[in-house]
Amino acid sequence: MARGRTGQQDTAARLVAAAAKEFNKHGFDGTDSNKIARRAGFAPQTFYRWFRDKTAIFVAVYRAWEDEEAQVIGGLLAKAAPMSELVEAVVAHHRAYRLFRRSLRQLALENETVRKARTESRLRQIERTRRWAGPEARSQPEIAALLLQMERLCDGVAEGELTELGVDEPTARQAITELLRQMRRH
Repeated sequence: MARGRTGQQDTAARLVAAAAKEFNKHGFDGTDSNKIARRAGFAPQTFYRWFRDKTAIFVAVYRAWEDEEAQVIGGLLAKAAPMSELVEAVVAHHRAYRLFRRSLRQLALENETVRKARTESRLRQIERTRRWAGPEARSQPEIAALLLQMERLCDGVAEGELTELGVDEPTARQAITELLRQMRRH
């Protein structure tokens, strides 16, 4: 029985990994369940054995994105990496998923399921931040405001928006660093 579960987990994981690539290459609107299934090496009908629809797998990809980011940041915090490494990791993660993140921002405005998933993700991120900051942590509303600013700056760097405004990347990274520092009271 364990072998069956492992195979099932492998199928779902392959579909999520394939969906991440599709969404990041073509955006949410530019892909469909058939493309995802084929990229994962399955017949199209396999997709619907695991996911209700494209939105459901998008949310699964978002959760995988969140878990990947948390793992990287957690590893850096565990080794007491300098703030510059944390900023580099977060910016790189946003940059690696640039088109996926663009779809996320748009869908969160239009789709209640995605909006709810983003809210739940942000609440988990706030809780992780409070644990990281320890007794010096700011309040939940303060962390929420700082995280939203940081998220938007990272997306702006990844999208090239700040460059278009005449803001170079080192300046943007300094602003992200400052937001991270503010998450702890001084």
